[in-house]
Amino acid sequence: MTLTQSPLDAIHRERGASFTDFAGWDMPVRYTSDLAEHHAVRTSAGIFDLSHMAEIYLTGPGAAAALDYALAGTLSSIPLGRAKYSLILSEAGTVVDDVIVYRLGEEKFLVVANAGNRFPAAAAIRDRAESFVCVVEDRSEEVALIAVQGPNALAILEATQGFSAEGLAELGYYRCLPREFNGESVLVGRTGYTGEDGFELYIDNAHAADLWRALEAAGAEFDLLACGLACRDTLRLEAGMPLYGHELSLDLKPVQVGMEKVVDMSKDNFVGRDGVMAGVSANAPRLVGLQSEGKRAGRADYPVHANGRTIGVVTSGALSPTLGFPIAFALIEPDFAELGTTVTVDVRGTEIPAVVVPLPFYSRKARS
Repeated sequence: MTLTQSPLDAIHRERGASFTDFAGWDMPVRYTSDLAEHHAVRTSAGIFDLSHMAEIYLTGPGAAAALDYALAGTLSSIPLGRAKYSLILSEAGTVVDDVIVYRLGEEKFLVVANAGNRFPAAAAIRDRAESFVCVVEDRSEEVALIAVQGPNALAILEATQGFSAEGLAELGYYRCLPREFNGESVLVGRTGYTGEDGFELYIDNAHAADLWRALEAAGAEFDLLACGLACRDTLRLEAGMPLYGHELSLDLKPVQVGMEKVVDMSKDNFVGRDGVMAGVSANAPRLVGLQSEGKRAGRADYPVHANGRTIGVVTSGALSPTLGFPIAFALIEPDFAELGTTVTVDVRGTEIPAVVVPLPFYSRKARS
């Protein structure tokens, strides 16, 4: 299979990146070491290529109403320049994808979906928008996405030559702002997927490499480090952020993963409403956070045990680079999901005690 290459591919190869197949894209998994890149984001800053993500635009007088019907949340209420996390649900009320929606104008929205769900997400939105007066455009292969994450992110953008950083210091969380780089349009978002402050820069492919190099040049004095997808996974896990295909799937409803508040049941009509209303069975698994001692970490698909039997499975897990102990997401029977409950994780034949703890595991607010 031929993999899709990022518009930044040549830069990654110059930097000596190791690559992985991610949803059909040839993406950098690391440049130096997972630990070094993880710690850079927590202590200084990291730069990520996220050009594999899907960008789906809706424009027209019916765009807001179309999104209200297509997604679980009320997107028509988003003010201009704001963003909102939402879900695309199946008719059965399970999760097709989780997305971030930006309002770029009164009649213009950007939906950012996961790379692995680009085509299902785009198809669902397009089909659900057919009866509304709007145009749906999947521009995923035209738009590059660069993220700068970490305590020094703002300083780096302000120091980047050719980049108009005015107003970024005042830009709130889950907001966006149109800016320019060397006269070219850049959409700047402040959402993040690492648990740190940072920015996402959407720019046409043709200008992505120049922007990356300018950010690197500005970031040299701020200890900016190029980062791959491996450390992004441990960063988002520490921050308690779910990953589709692990914590979210077509087999799970929002209530099972703690996302019932993302669904606006006050809306009379949206795809998945009846499925959500139907609820789940009493013994349907719930998503929890698990914390262990020692250094042996549970990984995805490792069994979780209690009372001498299997009660669930780890969906994501790692030895936390920041905290120094094992952490994990797990889907377990609801009788064991209460905070403080002790279970065990089967780590290659060894039962490792773990405690159900609140999420997130790590918070920069708590750190500061």
